[in-house]
Amino acid sequence: MLQFYTGCLIFGALFAVVSVLIGDVLSTALGGALDFLSADYLNPTVLATFITIFGGAGIMLSRYSAAGTIAAFLISAAAGIAGGALIHLFYVKPMKNSENSTGYSMSGLAGKVAEVIVPIPADGYGEVLVRTGAANTNQIAGSFEHTDIQAGDRVVIVEVKDGAVYVSRFENKSKGD
Repeated sequence: MLQFYTGCLIFGALFAVVSVLIGDVLSTALGGALDFLSADYLNPTVLATFITIFGGAGIMLSRYSAAGTIAAFLISAAAGIAGGALIHLFYVKPMKNSENSTGYSMSGLAGKVAEVIVPIPADGYGEVLVRTGAANTNQIAGSFEHTDIQAGDRVVIVEVKDGAVYVSRFENKSKGD
């Protein structure tokens, strides 16, 4: 049984290294053929953790405890499951939830507040800086009301048309006005 546990320990460690180094390359090369394995509990990090802890605990229990073969197997499996669960809860899940995208949709810009960085003439175009989630984007802007808008003014995007945003001055009225 000691050889089995040693094999699990070595396989788990190698599996972790290989999945980190070539996991994305392999996934891309297979064209997503293994995407059905993407359940959270089949995450390579969780599997590698389970196999490695199972093997290591099995070696320790076989060599240094009076536990029988079945008891050592069950305790090792429980330790592997606990380790995999902890890695899933405290590493995999938070990392999955923390992914930020800098992507945005032009149509989603309507209603956003922006800052004019290149003055917008009444019948021409300038440029605005818009915050979109985790990033900023510069957009070509025209005046919706056909009035001059100076650099540094805050504006609201009223309409998105033909690859440009059309803006109006943003008036932030407080409750006391």
